[in-house]
Amino acid sequence: MVDMSQLRIGYAPIGATLEKPGDRRRFVAYARARNLPFELARPEERYDLVVLSEVADISVWSGYPHGKIVYDLIDSYLAIPRSNVKQWLRGAVWFAMGRHRRLRLDHWATIQDMCRRADAVVCTTEEQKGDIQRYCPNVHIVLDVHSSVVHKVKDDYRCGEPFNLVWEGLPSNITQLKQIRNVLREIHKRRPLVLNIVTDPDQPRLLGRFGRVQSLDLAREVFDAARFHTWDEATCSEIIRGCDLAVIPIDLSDPFVTGKPENKLLLLWRMGMPVVTSATPAYQRAMRDAGLEGLVCRDQEEWMAAIERMMGDEALRREAGVRGRIFAETHYSGEALLARWDAVFHSLGFSFAQ
Repeated sequence: MVDMSQLRIGYAPIGATLEKPGDRRRFVAYARARNLPFELARPEERYDLVVLSEVADISVWSGYPHGKIVYDLIDSYLAIPRSNVKQWLRGAVWFAMGRHRRLRLDHWATIQDMCRRADAVVCTTEEQKGDIQRYCPNVHIVLDVHSSVVHKVKDDYRCGEPFNLVWEGLPSNITQLKQIRNVLREIHKRRPLVLNIVTDPDQPRLLGRFGRVQSLDLAREVFDAARFHTWDEATCSEIIRGCDLAVIPIDLSDPFVTGKPENKLLLLWRMGMPVVTSATPAYQRAMRDAGLEGLVCRDQEEWMAAIERMMGDEALRREAGVRGRIFAETHYSGEALLARWDAVFHSLGFSFAQ
């Protein structure tokens, strides 16, 4: 094992303030829990260990000649078909925006090269692991640490009128709610519904930086009775647990979003929320393992049946919320997730566990 006292550790973050969820719920959460000093990484410097977030400039880091590299690849870019135009444009767009210093037109190849250079890759699903292992044999699955978000847990499963649904996430994902637009409108004809949206107030309209579009406007394209709540770490769980049922609809025809992990489901379960989801591979596994298979939906008919069943049964909502919370806290506790990061670094000869 390496002498830990002399290590120089660099981290290439999603945001320089380290406040983005992909920073503070992943490596930054680990480093803070383990009292592990690190600095913001620059490719010109020499480090013993570098941890790269998913937005790190892999056009440069893939050729880094020093130290060990851990690449935290949380999204399923390698699963995107070669026919995908957006993926073909991604390399040129990221270069034009200054996200990458070097022009690499084949984004698949750029990620593959980064995985080959990495001494360990961290990912979030079994499917991702299978894709990555073709380029790096040392792959670890680690999900998000949510300890800073969950301040309140649901304990009252009664509901009134209107029935309150809730969706939480990034503004860019609000469009996923279109998967259940007709379902919500049809149910609303028979019983009043409110769709609570917990997210940021707005987002860039184009390429992550140009123009602005309001989150509430996007939500009301899906459902007129939408109510906006600003996402804030201090109040998020209080708002969500005050609702009756959480929903996570996903476009199952899109391999990028269907390849996402169960992080959002686990976050909602930690709050004691009953949740209905689309049938992505990760959600199907989690729901099955928690004994809640009936709350995974493949089409609009299943969404209609699941939501109406949950609306009409307080005991079922309570069972789903309690089962989910027990599952999340048993299998994905804070210490269990930190132990997975310990294993990543141990595989490279570093021991940071207390």
